[in-house]
Amino acid sequence: MKITDHIEQAKGTLISFEVLPPLKGKTISSVYDHLDPLMEFKPSWINVTYHRSETMFKKKVDGTFEKVEVRKRPGTVGICAAIMNHYQIDAVPHIICGGFTKRETEDALIDLDFLGIDNVLVLRGDAAKNESSFEPEVGGHNYAIDLLQQVTNMNHGLYIDEDIKNGGKTKFCPGVAGYPEKHFEAPNLEIDLQRLKEKVDAGAGYVMTQMFFDNQKFFDFVKQCREIGITVPIIPGLKPITNKKQLSVLPRIFHVDIPTDLSNALMKCKTDLDCEQVGTEWLIQQSKELKAFGVPVLHYYTLGKPKVIWNAVKQLV
Repeated sequence: MKITDHIEQAKGTLISFEVLPPLKGKTISSVYDHLDPLMEFKPSWINVTYHRSETMFKKKVDGTFEKVEVRKRPGTVGICAAIMNHYQIDAVPHIICGGFTKRETEDALIDLDFLGIDNVLVLRGDAAKNESSFEPEVGGHNYAIDLLQQVTNMNHGLYIDEDIKNGGKTKFCPGVAGYPEKHFEAPNLEIDLQRLKEKVDAGAGYVMTQMFFDNQKFFDFVKQCREIGITVPIIPGLKPITNKKQLSVLPRIFHVDIPTDLSNALMKCKTDLDCEQVGTEWLIQQSKELKAFGVPVLHYYTLGKPKVIWNAVKQLV
């Protein structure tokens, strides 16, 4: 079922979760062990992130180094199929520009369509670790809107090879990312919102936000989106803080602010367990406020912390 259909048919605020593929070498059981406790809350769908390969240099016997491409977290498509089969719920794979050509993307979308996957979250993706800024793959997409256009083209039966006539039409419901605190590469929030509207106008069915810790920023973001004509569902993405190190890591990597009240409370903690408790309480309060605001979905980035998410969501149901 499409995300938009889930939302239209809902009688209240839905719950969804996001997981990482396990590191290469681990089995699908690690995904099930992560999700099993969370199934108590009957999530409407599970997002599965996609990860580009990384360039590494491995030392050879003769002392020289060999350049190799390594994907540390493969299996997004297979994990989505496994989740749908195992739990009988929808899975939403992320698809990204970075590291993929247009033809590789087309083949991946064909696989997803054959598996009966109705939804994708369309993202540009991050720069490679050895790059100071994002560089597209040769023959790949520069921006998320270009990738989105490829998805919508396939929904109309249009493929890369022009000699494909009357191509099969896919039925993907594509989502895109939104940034309540502005994408760090955008010169200002106004331009960032305009780019978001362009993606919605190009066919995005919903917006999934970057994590945030100040609900007022989300409320303001929604208001500004509506004022410029973005009418699709806007889904807040939520993540708990569980240790002091994240006070510097999250702002640096994800370009989000940590509210003063939250940072002060975390700085007073003596152990990670104390931090986890503070983070859980903050997440519960965030969730309750957002639910009262009337958000269609509460989407939780579990990221290896299913227990914390379980403790928070338990207070909402």
